[in-house]
Amino acid sequence: MVDDRDRWWREGVLYQIYPRSYADSNGDGVGDLSGIADRLDHLAWLGVDGIWLNPVTVSPDADWGYDVADYTNVQPVLGTLEDVDALIAAASEREIKVLLDLVPNHTSIEHPWFVESRSSRDNSKRDWYVWADPKADGSPPNNWQSSFGGPTWTLDDTTGQDYQHKFLDDQPALNW
Repeated sequence: MVDDRDRWWREGVLYQIYPRSYADSNGDGVGDLSGIADRLDHLAWLGVDGIWLNPVTVSPDADWGYDVADYTNVQPVLGTLEDVDALIAAASEREIKVLLDLVPNHTSIEHPWFVESRSSRDNSKRDWYVWADPKADGSPPNNWQSSFGGPTWTLDDTTGQDYQHKFLDDQPALNW
C-alpha cells in the first residue's frame, strides 16, 4: 500500500522557480540557489509544499539551461553542488520538497556525448543521438519541423549526416 505521505504532490502546492530571476544573493544581477534558500521562510509562510526549479545543470545557455552540457554539475552562475545540498537541507527543515527539472529529451551540442557522437559515423556513442542521411539532393531527411521553427534536422559537416533536434539546433535529440 502506498503511504499517503508519498502522495503529497497530488494535493500539494508547488511553486515553480526560475532561479536566474528569483533572488540574487551575491549582487551579480543573476538569481542563484543561495538566493532561493534565503527566501524559504517566505515560501513556507505561503504554504508551499514543494518548489520546482527550472534546470540548474551546466549549460551554454542557448536555451537557458534546457541545453544540458553536464548533467552532474551546477551552472556556476547559479551556485555549486554544495549550494544544492544546502538548499535541499534548508527546504527539508521547513517541510518543503525540492524538485529539480530534468531534461532527458536532448543535450547541448557541447555535451561530451554529442561531441563524441559526431566525431565519426562508427563512434560508439553515434546511436545515442538521432542521425539520418540527407536526401539525394542534399535536403533534410524529411519535412519535419522543430518546435522553435525551421527543419528538425541540421547537417553535420564532419560526418555528412543530419542530426535531429526538436527545439534549437544546439539541442540534439537523444535516441530513446
